[in-house]
Amino acid sequence: MARILVPETIAEEGLNLLRSGGHDVDVQTDLDDAGLRNAIVGADALIIRSATTVTEELLDAADQLIVVGRAGIGLDNVDVGAATKRGVMVVNAPQSNIISTAEQTMTLILAQARNTAAADASIRAGRWERSKWTGTELHGKTLGIVGLGRVGALVAQRAAAFGMKLIGYDPYVSPERARQLSVESVSLDELAARADVVTVHVVKTPDTVGLIGDDFLSKAKEGVRIINVARGGVVDEAALVRGLESGKVGGAGLDVFDNEPLVDSPLANFDNVVLTPHLGASTHEAQLKAGVTIAEQVALALAGDFVPFAVNVDAAEVAETVRPYLPLAEQLGATLGSLLDEVPTTIEISFEGEIGGYDNGLATLSALKGFMSVLIDEPVSYVNVKSLLAENHAAVETVSSPTSHDYVNRLALSAGGRRVAATLMGLRNEPRLVEIDGHDLDLPPSNHMIIVRNDDRPGMIGIVGTVLGDAGINVDDMDVGRSSEGGSAVMVIATAQEVGPDIVAQLRSTDGIASVDRIGLS
Repeated sequence: MARILVPETIAEEGLNLLRSGGHDVDVQTDLDDAGLRNAIVGADALIIRSATTVTEELLDAADQLIVVGRAGIGLDNVDVGAATKRGVMVVNAPQSNIISTAEQTMTLILAQARNTAAADASIRAGRWERSKWTGTELHGKTLGIVGLGRVGALVAQRAAAFGMKLIGYDPYVSPERARQLSVESVSLDELAARADVVTVHVVKTPDTVGLIGDDFLSKAKEGVRIINVARGGVVDEAALVRGLESGKVGGAGLDVFDNEPLVDSPLANFDNVVLTPHLGASTHEAQLKAGVTIAEQVALALAGDFVPFAVNVDAAEVAETVRPYLPLAEQLGATLGSLLDEVPTTIEISFEGEIGGYDNGLATLSALKGFMSVLIDEPVSYVNVKSLLAENHAAVETVSSPTSHDYVNRLALSAGGRRVAATLMGLRNEPRLVEIDGHDLDLPPSNHMIIVRNDDRPGMIGIVGTVLGDAGINVDDMDVGRSSEGGSAVMVIATAQEVGPDIVAQLRSTDGIASVDRIGLS
């Protein structure tokens, strides 16, 4: 059972999902910064929305944090770099509010084009000014979409239904994909020159801050209308005000702002500007989806399973064929690490057989996670394992082959002159250790094993068994593997409890035994 700290209001359906999984859901929605730092001590997970800022200082206060879940898309309130450095997974719910955000975009486009907010305020003030609030049709106008991701694509679909001409700029989307969306792919400068309405749907990064600013507006059509339901700061608000004052900008609809809440902004002085308080995801449906999705992601992270929406884990979605090999890869990595005294300069991971034809990014991370966990004292996770390898000057080489000579699939790891291999067998996918240092084997891997390299002569099994029996060590399983070169054998024995160093020393001093390795995994 994990303790999950929730300092903001999250859909109860999501929280109940976590409770039903046996977790302690600690909801504290009235915390200040100091209170949050105190509350996060002992928490395994933190679930937030947009009001909580996850800083490096907060992460320093967290003594056992595994995952931070953001119930929504944006992560500008989470220091992802600091979390990654500490091995804390960061997950979000990228598809939870895309429909709501796209609909809010269309709402602002329509409201701005028809002066809805200003006309409403006028009539509430007792005035009837039909001629003053004459608007413009969307039909036949050109909509410039900056960012053709999930939300941008949905906006394109909805705007097309209004008869708008669609052009788009997104350096990460191919022209062919844009054509599938009925969008003409253009440069940012051409979009500025042609668009009657510009809507932005990009994440906030150093490259996108101020993207719609003085330079963009200088190239834009006279009377261009600007819509932002993405992130505050992508539209330069000072430049937008200058454009509105000069008439270059014919209107704007903004749902997000550089500083929120918006207070005393000159944007509020323009009748042709519609302002809403960050309502893009504020629908019942979006909040429900965000709460349930983030609960599912956090539960997966706490279970050590693959997390599809982890933003700081460098791995593609795992194929169903590969998924059963993830725990095997981690255990095999830990087994190999137990055979070494220090982090080696190179680790080789080989995927043979059917699994060799898939993306094995996550299986690689699983193996490395198990490997490094037994070799260094720091906490190791999917998130920080690559940076820890880099700090220890260790390189990783992966080899994939669609064929395996003896098994349908085989996973092998080599490092520091040692080699281990394993597979899954039968309909139940039972794990089997099939090779150690060139010796063929067949036994289930275990957390407690000894690996005895001995002369290949009669009586050796009895000698080792007697030593273990005299020490009260119960043998769960064992197998003997011979080298193809002959002369030596390897005896791998799985035990019910860890074999102590004194027993290992006794075995090492026994005639005919060349070496003894002990594996004791938690």
